[in-house]
Amino acid sequence: MVYTLGLAKHANIRYRDSLNRLHRCELISMLHALSADCEVTVESLGGADFLTFECRSLSVRELTWLSSHSSVAFVAERINGLLRPLEFSDNKYLDEDLPEIFKYKGKTSAVFTRMMINIALSLSPFLFSASPLTLLDPVCGKGTACFCALQSGMNAIGIDSDRKAVREAADYFRKYLQYHLLKHSVRTFSETSGSDSIPVQEFIFADSREHFRDNNTRFLRLSSGDTALCHALCRRSAAHLLVADLPYGIQHAPQFGHRPESFSALLSRVLPAWKKALLPNGVAAVSFNTLTFPTEQVISIVRSSGFTPVEGGVFGSLRHEVEQAVVRDVVFMINKPLEGGT
Repeated sequence: MVYTLGLAKHANIRYRDSLNRLHRCELISMLHALSADCEVTVESLGGADFLTFECRSLSVRELTWLSSHSSVAFVAERINGLLRPLEFSDNKYLDEDLPEIFKYKGKTSAVFTRMMINIALSLSPFLFSASPLTLLDPVCGKGTACFCALQSGMNAIGIDSDRKAVREAADYFRKYLQYHLLKHSVRTFSETSGSDSIPVQEFIFADSREHFRDNNTRFLRLSSGDTALCHALCRRSAAHLLVADLPYGIQHAPQFGHRPESFSALLSRVLPAWKKALLPNGVAAVSFNTLTFPTEQVISIVRSSGFTPVEGGVFGSLRHEVEQAVVRDVVFMINKPLEGGT
């Protein structure tokens, strides 16, 4: 069968061509997770962009998974050159406005963030898990990755050294829950790691009153602190996925306490903690500016930390220009268990 996915247009025309290439890589990864490997082409029909592929007949569950692609407007079957839109249930847990309406300078694109999440999930053994997954963003800023995860029905944990950013993310989510009349509870507590006490604000919520009453809930935990302490936040619920967008080094560079820290020193220092926070075979996705942190150096540090980087194929073609001073790349890595371990 021939399937066609209609792509939503991105407002930034210069960035749009790069996105189409990234969207193709994302779809190839998602199809691979379904054991439906095939050629994917980018087409322009009537001024709109599409991803088209031919493969076996896909189930409703598989098509629903593909519809979660970061930029898909609709999924259709192509018959004699005509498109027949396919109908299936929406798998969104919360409205799509959650990661979109909170605007601020330097925000990572929600579309790009969803792409990282989808590819990471494609590489993991947790796709179609019966229980909600948990995503960790160890440099969460104002929470875009956490909100993308919550919107799709995952739990989310975020930590960042910028207390103001974390506070604004928590304030935004509280107002979001109130505005949408979503039943929820909020509590504040602390986790400890050695001599460090890490303040945590936790939201427990559900997409309906009935689900909240039945304890069919999700959680968001936000904390301000050093990212190397993130594993303490995951003691009770280790993360299945980790998504991190590192500072680009244009206006903000890494800090360790009151001292500046190089990107290589930052990653070497925190990767062991990130590894401890992830379940075995969990997948991490890290994006970064190659003009300040070359991809080859990132992969070398990842490999030295005990993670297994995913290389070759579509994973070698994710580099793209965001703006004049930012050429971004993404490295995906798997937390493979030690031989003889669990």
